[in-house]
Amino acid sequence: MNNPKTTFSAIVALSENRLIGKNNRLPWHLPADLKHFKKMTTGYAIVMGRKTFLSIGKPLPNRINIVMTRNSAFHAKGCVMIHSIQEGIDWAISHAMKKIFVIGGADIYQQWLPYIQCIYMTIVHGQFTGDVYFPPLNNEWKEIKRTTHRADKNNPYAYSFITLKRKHKK
Repeated sequence: MNNPKTTFSAIVALSENRLIGKNNRLPWHLPADLKHFKKMTTGYAIVMGRKTFLSIGKPLPNRINIVMTRNSAFHAKGCVMIHSIQEGIDWAISHAMKKIFVIGGADIYQQWLPYIQCIYMTIVHGQFTGDVYFPPLNNEWKEIKRTTHRADKNNPYAYSFITLKRKHKK
């Protein structure tokens, strides 16, 4: 029996200028994005950096939480600890994971980007200040889906859900 191939995807909320964080928090409150994140990642494994884990404060329910850190002394109850991308890939293969979501922060996105096949983005339309940015993307990516939503009584900013797929190399 063949091992199912693991696919690695990123999921990220960012502003139009690629901002993703301010003081270890999201720079906005957008309930529709949180609901979208939960719907997309529930039932799957998620990879995050130590700082992202600490900003969340606990493992996210109904997901396998994988924390990647260079700090070998750091342990998070209820999480799988990894210290390299290769360790994460080996873990995914040995546990027959079909899909793993990389959820941040910026360094984790940057390190995992070469292994990511799909990016699920929420673009938050608004002006924000912060200190952490999603890495720039090159022309290897193709937009395959976009849905745009206006601000409403629950969501103070307009936003777009965008799916990008890595183009196949010829």
